[in-house]
Amino acid sequence: MPFITYLSGLLTAQMLSDDQLISGVEIRCEEKGRCPSTCHLCRRPGKEQLSPTPVLLEISRVAPLYSLIQDNGTKEAFKSALMSSYWCSGKGDVIDDWCRCDLSAFDASGLPNCSPLPQPVLRLSPTVEPSSTVVSLEWVDVQPAIGTKVSDYILQHKKVDEYTDTDLYTGEFLSFADDLLSGLGTSCVAAGRSHGEVPEVSIYSVIFKCLEPDGLYKFTLYAVDTRGRHSELSTVTLRTACPLVDDNKAEEIADKIYNLYNGYTSGKEQQTAYNTLMEVSASMLFRVQHHYNSHYEKFGDFVWRSEDELGPRKAHLILRRLERVSSHCSSLLRSAYIQSRVDTVPYLFCRSEEVRPAGMVWYSILKDTKITCEEKMVSMARNTPKAGAFRRRPSGLSSSSSSGRTQLPSCHGPQEETYGETVGPLQHQDGGPEDCCSEEAWVFRTFYFSDVFEFAGPLPLPAACGSAQSPCRTFHALKIPIVSLSAWVVFLTNGGASVYSVNK
Repeated sequence: MPFITYLSGLLTAQMLSDDQLISGVEIRCEEKGRCPSTCHLCRRPGKEQLSPTPVLLEISRVAPLYSLIQDNGTKEAFKSALMSSYWCSGKGDVIDDWCRCDLSAFDASGLPNCSPLPQPVLRLSPTVEPSSTVVSLEWVDVQPAIGTKVSDYILQHKKVDEYTDTDLYTGEFLSFADDLLSGLGTSCVAAGRSHGEVPEVSIYSVIFKCLEPDGLYKFTLYAVDTRGRHSELSTVTLRTACPLVDDNKAEEIADKIYNLYNGYTSGKEQQTAYNTLMEVSASMLFRVQHHYNSHYEKFGDFVWRSEDELGPRKAHLILRRLERVSSHCSSLLRSAYIQSRVDTVPYLFCRSEEVRPAGMVWYSILKDTKITCEEKMVSMARNTPKAGAFRRRPSGLSSSSSSGRTQLPSCHGPQEETYGETVGPLQHQDGGPEDCCSEEAWVFRTFYFSDVFEFAGPLPLPAACGSAQSPCRTFHALKIPIVSLSAWVVFLTNGGASVYSVNK
């Protein structure tokens, strides 16, 4: 319906006059052509043929549309229609804070479906970085202000791999209200709750503390309302971090195996070597092989020596365990140096103060449940590359006869190669080397670019080193002990290596 026709209709019904305009609406007329003779607002004395047409509504205040209508009956009908359309899909009436569905608004199961049940969106918690055994997930409560009432969230988690039939293996189902908030579930899974940017928004979370390292897991979430309906599924699939390894112990085992293999190997020594290698985890065995080949390969590599000393059968039993290590973790376990560290992160553990009666779960509203939360610290063990304690001296370093310190190449020189001044997503970290000409910064760049990027080192420093425009601050982030392994994964996968292209 054209707007001018609407105004004419109001005028005919004596709802529009010069001294009683509609509340919240201002009419402005411009020269846009003729307007109907019935519109007295557009008349001009002596210019009846060129009377303007109103073309713009200016809302001087924010108000619901139905409040612009003066007739009470029309206003209530308009309000009811708008509320029904917004909250009840136009198939029911809003009664207080719920929808009374029409008789035609029922699904195939006989449940009323005029009020939609939104799909929750499952995601990784941004405040808890996943580790090899710990993962935290969260989602925003989807219960609307009017309409359906969420009774519970059902969370399913299962480990999937090439040996698992995902259709037959259903994993484990957990009720957020009955299993997690009540505290009746396993100690390996706990529930949490927080608020978003506004207090009205509730964020639920679940932390898994006993997952298997280097495992592919699938997490699925759906909401259940008080009438038993299920929402659409939301799924997150992720692989946990690589298993923890004690690098010093792996090196000690490699030395022990070499000593057992060296010279004549008695039956007792063979059994000791076999038992030692079978007792360690697959990741530790991979690391033992790496250290053995790094230091003793000139006497024969680990595979050949094991087959020669232990025999093909026992060697096969040991070496086939290496197949359990994924290609992702095997590349990380080939790093020259690894150190372990333990981080502690805060997490808000929550439990309900009341017990919901059995069999009445659908009739309870989750948002009305009284919850008590307590902040606790969660330990997160990680493996990170290590930038010190070299067993062998990197190429390009020579001992100084006068001071005993390692002599670094000059920071300046005509043969220097220039590198980019940005390091991708990594930023300056407190505690990093203040001087880009320091031994620590230079040694790390030589080690990391030669071992990880396979760059033929040693690596000289930027030409601007030591000047007022020094890019030294960009190298502070390269101190490995203060940068998490996951940050390096992000850095490398985002093309971090290409940032340091050599301009010869």
